[in-house]
Amino acid sequence: MQRTRQFNIRRIHDIDDKVVDDLVAIEEPLEIRIGFRGADGRDEKSVSITMRTPGNDEELAVGFLFTEGLLGSAAEVVEVWHRSPPVPGDADLRNVIRVDLVDEASIDFARLERHFYTTSSCGVCGKASLEALNTQSRYSDVLLQSDFSIATADILKLTQKLMSDQKVFGQTGGLHASGLFDASGNIHIVREDVGRHNAMDKLIGRLFLDGGLPATDHGILVSGRTSFELVQKVAMAGVPMLAAVGAPSSLAIDVAREFGITLIGFLRDGRFNVYSADHRISTQE
Repeated sequence: MQRTRQFNIRRIHDIDDKVVDDLVAIEEPLEIRIGFRGADGRDEKSVSITMRTPGNDEELAVGFLFTEGLLGSAAEVVEVWHRSPPVPGDADLRNVIRVDLVDEASIDFARLERHFYTTSSCGVCGKASLEALNTQSRYSDVLLQSDFSIATADILKLTQKLMSDQKVFGQTGGLHASGLFDASGNIHIVREDVGRHNAMDKLIGRLFLDGGLPATDHGILVSGRTSFELVQKVAMAGVPMLAAVGAPSSLAIDVAREFGITLIGFLRDGRFNVYSADHRISTQE
């Protein structure tokens, strides 16, 4: 499946002016549908359309549904499959995916109509956002009790390790990444996407399908800034630490402190800030 396209561009650097071929990250819409048992037999409902980088669509779909509180366990999922014909020009690219659930699954579709609070631009106050998240996360107690910890020296190496695993970013410079790391600073899973939230959903979706949630013995590193939405997804997945190359928002800090998540920002150039739950960071090698 293609994740990049080549464009002919003009590149200017100081007095150097030339026409070159350049690789750019692909952005395509993905519609997520749920297949479920309705009143008259099997039915389906479209629940989301997101702009994403093709690849790991199954993980993205289930990760999104889980972090939105619509799925509880992988046992509810019967099949995840591409619902649409190939996109012209790319025989492997399909832009509609369906998650089929067991007949017994109970879906609160009204929750999707309320999920607007997860974005930083929705205008809902921080208190309302925190209350809404508190009603969803099943791992609140697990997060508060997590004894996960990592040494400062290992944290400082994470950004370079993530960069070395970002294959498409290395070609295009145009993707966000989320990486799962352990207490020794080893990165086990990396997912890339044009959308920060998509990269996170792909990673959490992989853990969800593998039965790896709650991921109380790991942290997640993201390549950009940290918004409420990303901390919300980490809280839903039971991950006790979120580190970011960029800055956190005020509401991201509020959520991290509410759930006992260790939140790290500005992880670059040999330094970082800790905004919450700093007891998980050890200064010993």
